[in-house]
Amino acid sequence: SVFQGIITAYKNGISLLGNDSGQETWDFSGSFFFSVTAITTIGYGNLSPSTVGGRIFCVFFALFGIPLNVILLNRIGQKMLYLVQRYANFLGTKIQRKKMVKVFSSSCALIAGLLLFFLLPPILFQWMEGWTYEEGFYYSFITLSTIGFGDYVIGRVPGKQYPNWYKNMVSLWILFGLAWLALIINLCINLLENCRKVGQCCKTKQTYPMDQELMEITQNGHVASRLKEAEDSQSSTASDTKPESPD
Repeated sequence: SVFQGIITAYKNGISLLGNDSGQETWDFSGSFFFSVTAITTIGYGNLSPSTVGGRIFCVFFALFGIPLNVILLNRIGQKMLYLVQRYANFLGTKIQRKKMVKVFSSSCALIAGLLLFFLLPPILFQWMEGWTYEEGFYYSFITLSTIGFGDYVIGRVPGKQYPNWYKNMVSLWILFGLAWLALIINLCINLLENCRKVGQCCKTKQTYPMDQELMEITQNGHVASRLKEAEDSQSSTASDTKPESPD
């Protein structure tokens, strides 16, 4: 059909605005960019294998590549966290306020990540793609959140020659940005869990005196009931053993 032909032409680099199929979409930088978007499950949809062999290879590549990519992102996040902790320890030796240094280092890591992965990349996309800053920020968020709508994709301006480093740099930006975002999510989860534990501890401390009092009252009640039972048994025994008076 006509629509199927339009979709096929778009995947081959032909759009209504012009033809960008001459940009060697499947060169090293384009293939590397496709590999990164596949194993990170972004999947813009503008590129896909067209042969049977390519599709079979893509299935096995994603099957093994996605778990390995999760491990890679975890290691990168751990390295980032190690650098932040090392920076905090270095400042801790200079300033004898560990809590303030920890908050300061975490804030610096958060601000640096926002600059590197969300606030500065839109400027590059403005220069290379001709987008507005809002469109570049939108593309950054949709990409790093792995939503990947595909309405904005880099390297698709017809007739424009992109440098070879551009797609490679964006691919590395995606990998490190996902690792940083996963690190921030883990820190938020840990913060929420710590807040929940603190709330439970405070609740336990508040209810502990009341529980202890109830336990003491219960124990005193048990002791009193047992003493009463012992007295009753002693009185009944005494009445049974009392000698009968002679007639």
